[in-house]
Amino acid sequence: MTGNKETKLEHILTNSHKAEMIAYMEAHPKDFTEAIQLAIADKQPYSWRASWLLWSCMHKNDKRVSKYLKQIIDVLPERKDNQQRELLMIIQRMELNDEYEGQLFESCVEIWKQIGKNQSLRCNAFKILVTISKKHPSLIREINMLREPYYTQTLSDCAKKSISQLMNDLTTSD
Repeated sequence: MTGNKETKLEHILTNSHKAEMIAYMEAHPKDFTEAIQLAIADKQPYSWRASWLLWSCMHKNDKRVSKYLKQIIDVLPERKDNQQRELLMIIQRMELNDEYEGQLFESCVEIWKQIGKNQSLRCNAFKILVTISKKHPSLIREINMLREPYYTQTLSDCAKKSISQLMNDLTTSD
């Protein structure tokens, strides 16, 4: 043991059910910053659990998260699948500014292209690609190329349907 004592939040993250975690966050709003910092960090098992908890207890476009958005996008490629998925779920609840969209788009393309990755992670990355493309229609052609059978063959029928629906929504939203 390194002598690092587990914080109260870290203990909650590894010893509680989700409803208890959310109740803890509501009762201890000062720990929200610690949760964000854990979500960004690579301190397992706490980091992916903090990410998982955050998107469930944050507000849409939460100001407490917005000041960490650049850091979240920066660390995204460096994290493992489960934490990436949860970070993408956080990002989906935020309004993105143009400054971060290019970097996020590239990260999501890289995640999507890795057909061995978790399909839930890949589908969340695709959702962000579609969201960004709604603001920048010139990207739609690139997304269409990412729908080739090579990229979709490992997806379940349900996931394929979800991707098709996202694309239908994108092409009919003009």
